[in-house]
Amino acid sequence: MKGRIATFMVHTSPLEQAGTGDAGGMNVYVVESAQKIAAHGVEVDIYTRRTSDDFPEVVNISDGVNVRFLEAGPHAPLTKEELPTQVSALTHDFMRQIRALPDNYYKLIHSHYWISGQLGWNVRDAAHLPLVHTMHTMALVKNQALAEGESPEPNVRAYGEEQIVRNADALVANTDAEAAQLVSLYSACPDKVFTVAPGVDLQRFTPGSGQAMARKKLKIAADALMFTFVGRIQPHKGPEVLVRAIAEMVVHSPHLRSKLALVIMGGASGTGSHEPERLQALSKFLGVEDIVHFVAPCKREDLPDWYRASDLVCVPSYTESFGLVALEAQACGTPVVATAVGGLRTAVSDGISGALVDGHDPRAWSSVIARLLMEPAHRIGLSVGALEHASHFGWEATARKTLDVYDWVLSKPHEATLKAVQ
Repeated sequence: MKGRIATFMVHTSPLEQAGTGDAGGMNVYVVESAQKIAAHGVEVDIYTRRTSDDFPEVVNISDGVNVRFLEAGPHAPLTKEELPTQVSALTHDFMRQIRALPDNYYKLIHSHYWISGQLGWNVRDAAHLPLVHTMHTMALVKNQALAEGESPEPNVRAYGEEQIVRNADALVANTDAEAAQLVSLYSACPDKVFTVAPGVDLQRFTPGSGQAMARKKLKIAADALMFTFVGRIQPHKGPEVLVRAIAEMVVHSPHLRSKLALVIMGGASGTGSHEPERLQALSKFLGVEDIVHFVAPCKREDLPDWYRASDLVCVPSYTESFGLVALEAQACGTPVVATAVGGLRTAVSDGISGALVDGHDPRAWSSVIARLLMEPAHRIGLSVGALEHASHFGWEATARKTLDVYDWVLSKPHEATLKAVQ
């Protein structure tokens, strides 16, 4: 395929700091895959909602990748619950912008997350462009595994996702398991569902100069037993499990306390806007506030040092479409302990590159983490396995498989175009 595509991600911007608000792995996915796709001669315009007056009309990220802004609502953040009311305005502004562009400027649309998929569906029919959609997360899957006290995703989202599944020309899933969920839970046509695994930047995320140098750079004690959480701080990501797990470790292995450190790196997100403060209060209540350290999200170029400095990286999510943090950590040679759910079963090779834990019992997590922290030789073996496992997930492979999906879609008669000429 040659030409240009329009990518929609309206509930978050590719320019935002990952790990805060609604910016997470999807932001990384869209930018990294777009850059690799552009390297193959397919230019990518990423459309997001304008939330500030500070940006020009177009922001160039890299050769062939631009961010364009849609006018809908105030130039200020809106919650994901408020954004569906802006789909009509987003559609109107995209159609306004596309009218100023040459004919056949875009070959197709690729939307990410359900709100963008609603926009993509509207534009698909209005502009007579094929639609490829990637869910990233699904309401029906998420609602089957909620954290304690977490509110379920609203029915309007599930209905919206069902509409997208029916109307998209192709659906991209991160894993075979997710592809099966699209078919079983949303009645997707199996012929339209393609599995394309996310990747990792294997040039940036590397073992580097090793743990000792990373700890020296970050001013972390050389003999610390450190495990790390990286991500948005919200109940569904499960950081509370780690706070309770380290409290269990202190009770059962008090001799470890002087060296133990749990780092929680991230910012408040969505309905968990007060989650950092709640976790800090919980740490104090459990008597571990001195060994639980809350760190603001760092620049992407600094993130590898945090992975390298860690003995383990933990991903205790309740559901996860894939889990880019797990891949990034393993590419740096750090074993990962993750929940045995969703895409994490693919992102982590149990017993080879890390450990998968069934459920979210803090005692189980404490047992697995403590055992690995106390077995440095075992961790070395897992580190070797982590590097090998991560090496199979590059963004180049993601881009090539995505382009194959585009070629497949463009080879088929497009329903909206057929209707337009009848």
